[in-house]
Amino acid sequence: MLLSEHKDLKLEIKSLPEKEKDKLLLRLIAKDKVLTEHLHFKLLEDEHDLVERYEKLLATIDETAKDLLSNRRLTSKDTLLKMRKLNGSISHHFKVTKDVTTEMELRIHLLNQIPIDFNEGIFSPLHKFNEKLSVYFVKSTVSVLNKFYKLHEDLQFDLKDPLNAVLNKIYQNKTSSVALELGLPKEL
Repeated sequence: MLLSEHKDLKLEIKSLPEKEKDKLLLRLIAKDKVLTEHLHFKLLEDEHDLVERYEKLLATIDETAKDLLSNRRLTSKDTLLKMRKLNGSISHHFKVTKDVTTEMELRIHLLNQIPIDFNEGIFSPLHKFNEKLSVYFVKSTVSVLNKFYKLHEDLQFDLKDPLNAVLNKIYQNKTSSVALELGLPKEL
């Protein structure tokens, strides 16, 4: 049941006494962890906390990329799983902070740090993950580009070079065929 479909219910909720509305609101907020964290951030944290959250997530991305690159048995499957998890962390960061700038910087940094070049042969059981990683990586880049085009031109200017590095990385590896298929530009 959607509240927008029930105008009478909406009016009745508005007419509730303040104390009762507060109780209901707190009960509803407690059921949604992301909303609770967002309200905590919005009401109790400041710019310093945003920087702290950003740097913590940046360090996690760097540490994961370093672990992946130092692993001698690195596979496309491991990389795909780690990349999806990190993308989820970035999405959570955005849902909590609603800060587009740090979200874009984190996503571009992730794309620049994650390895995508694997020598898994066609007959390898991991070959399908190599293809999935290529598609996921390029589609993630397309998503970042779509958000990039909606940003203010000053922010676009700041993000242009790191994003061009991602595009260069894509066209220097096996992901280029997927990128061409999806119409990804070679440069901004």
